[in-house]
Amino acid sequence: MTLATPASSSASPTARQVWMRTRGPLLAVLVLVAAGIALAATHSGDRHGRLDPRSADRYGSRAVAELLKDRGVSVRVVTTLKDATSAAGPDTTLLVTAPDLLTPDQQHTLRTATTDTAGRTVFLAAGPPSVRALAPGVRVESAAPVTTRAPRCSLEAARLAGTAETGGLRYSSDSLDALACYPADGLPSLLLLRHPAAGDTVLLGSPDILYNDRLDKQGNASLALQLLGSHSHLVWYLPSLDDPSAASGGEHDDGGTGNGSAGGESSFIGLIPSGWLWGTLQLALAAVLVAVWRSRRLGPLIAERLPVAIRASESTEGRARLHRKTNARDRAAAALRHASRTRIAPLVGVSPQNAHSPATLLPAVSARLSTGDDGLRSLIFGSAPSDDAALVLLADQLDSLEREVRTS
Repeated sequence: MTLATPASSSASPTARQVWMRTRGPLLAVLVLVAAGIALAATHSGDRHGRLDPRSADRYGSRAVAELLKDRGVSVRVVTTLKDATSAAGPDTTLLVTAPDLLTPDQQHTLRTATTDTAGRTVFLAAGPPSVRALAPGVRVESAAPVTTRAPRCSLEAARLAGTAETGGLRYSSDSLDALACYPADGLPSLLLLRHPAAGDTVLLGSPDILYNDRLDKQGNASLALQLLGSHSHLVWYLPSLDDPSAASGGEHDDGGTGNGSAGGESSFIGLIPSGWLWGTLQLALAAVLVAVWRSRRLGPLIAERLPVAIRASESTEGRARLHRKTNARDRAAAALRHASRTRIAPLVGVSPQNAHSPATLLPAVSARLSTGDDGLRSLIFGSAPSDDAALVLLADQLDSLEREVRTS
């Protein structure tokens, strides 16, 4: 075997090559990190989330929380069911911003904890699943657009506030102790359920009156302050999926953590905070963009110098040994016949496209040699040899046929 001297003693990439290949992904990672830090810095502080009394953005509720504090009402923000139920009392208003986010066990626990407390519980945009558990006897009707509406009820808070931007979900109840206000097409978007000596429950079809950018419209501020400021303490409950009670199935009357029921179980995806899902999506998009960017820089294919040069005869012998080791006489015979047909076709005036077509090649070879087609067909397009001796004989016959065609 002849060895060719390689152009370089090492095929390892140099430090410059490594840097050229990795600088793009490193730059993309640095940009993502810088963007994440910038977003974290700009979104920290006064920005928290929708209906969050600490948030000063348009969908936050810091404005109404500050007004309540000015009126002497203490505002406490909680994010767990345990803190919300433990704070319920006769001098407390409990505001639940997303009752539909609670599991059935959590809703049952909340209902049990707020019954007979003589306080007030306010639910924002409570849908059918939560209303059945939190306000039995109330039905949720179709939603109506949020617009300016008159109170049209005897509730003092609504009469003092006057027109307000209400709407959203509408409710109906057969209870005689229910006050229906701000009707939309005959159905109220604010429903107050009175429970003598046990407090009251307020269902508000839309939370718009609590948003910072809507508080100064119409009688929104007055209505919000009177609904939430009727007691000296306000517990602002922001349900979240990372609440332990959501995963365990809710907290029961004994204060412990129950095993949960099938109705209270949450999927694994539902327990992942939304920020992680968005972050994963952004990383996937960045990976796709880097792949597209790198694919455009690959350029045309180039031939690389091989470190070792092997003669064609040795490569042929190596392949032949592999065929012999696996008894692949059919593949060896097919390779021999294919090569013979490729060399014979131009000698008898057959194009390369028709070199392997029996209908074209056999008549041309027969006319050149003045022989019959039967023997040529079995030789050039025949079946695989049965043993090694037959394979050697086939190779000799193909060589003889090629020499005869060349000399004829």
